[in-house]
Amino acid sequence: MVHLRVTVASAQAADVHARLARTPGVAHLAHLAGASTHPPGDLLLCDVAREAADAVVEWLQDEGVHRSGAITVGPVGTVVSEAAAQAEADAPGHGSDALVWEELEATARDDAHLSPSLLVLMAVAAMIAGVGILLDSPILVVGAMVVGPEYGPVSALCVAAVRGRWSNARTAAGTLAVAGVVGVVATYLLTLVLRALTIAPNNYDLSDRELTAFISHPDGLAAVVAVLAGVAGMLSLTEARTGTLVGVLVSVTTVPAIANIGLAAAYTEAPEVGGAALQLAVNVAGLITAGIVTLIIQARLTARRGSGAT
Repeated sequence: MVHLRVTVASAQAADVHARLARTPGVAHLAHLAGASTHPPGDLLLCDVAREAADAVVEWLQDEGVHRSGAITVGPVGTVVSEAAAQAEADAPGHGSDALVWEELEATARDDAHLSPSLLVLMAVAAMIAGVGILLDSPILVVGAMVVGPEYGPVSALCVAAVRGRWSNARTAAGTLAVAGVVGVVATYLLTLVLRALTIAPNNYDLSDRELTAFISHPDGLAAVVAVLAGVAGMLSLTEARTGTLVGVLVSVTTVPAIANIGLAAAYTEAPEVGGAALQLAVNVAGLITAGIVTLIIQARLTARRGSGAT
């Protein structure tokens, strides 16, 4: 369930209260008259079955509640209540499959923006992956995949595209591009330093990279994995399954490809740069395409199940 906190003008509060009271999936409804001072109005509190929440929030927006007041949606932990159990039984669909668009869009807005921490994480992840490629160490490469923050902007781009929030989509795309460039430059500079210190070899020899050579040599399976990871990633986002997201991060070759571009550039190996760039393009395209399609399908299924929620 989710917790709904509605600040509403006093003149409108009775109608909103009555509508919420008869909406399947709503429980623990409370009406605090005059409780809000800024903005002035009443406060309505309730718990809503997740599968009914999006329809309820959409109706409140249609009524203009957010213009003079506010609609706040938050998570609910453990609920021990027969009323809550009945509300979840009355609501159409299943809570784990439900979408709460306002919640998703809020997460997407946060993930779309460029931040110093995101750039640092990308630089660190790319450099770890670069060292992993130099050592032909899959363990280091996988570790870099987990550290990489690139899925945040990717998922934000998917949500923004499906919702038609093109400004957010452009912001997310820009964040992804800048982060990628930072990762390439960081790995490039690190490789130059390691070569100058004679820590890294002078020659770029693929025969020494039996376990990591695939990064700069994408094939059809790379596209298949990227698409499957895109589906799993979007499901993990919409259903808040963080454990699944870790699996997504170690399935795609975005950060290793970024690192390989910088590494190969430091050795002036143009074919390797091109191969790694193609790997990056395949993975990003697969993630975004699959994420958008998955989100569209989820939205249609949720809308169909929730058509009778209010």
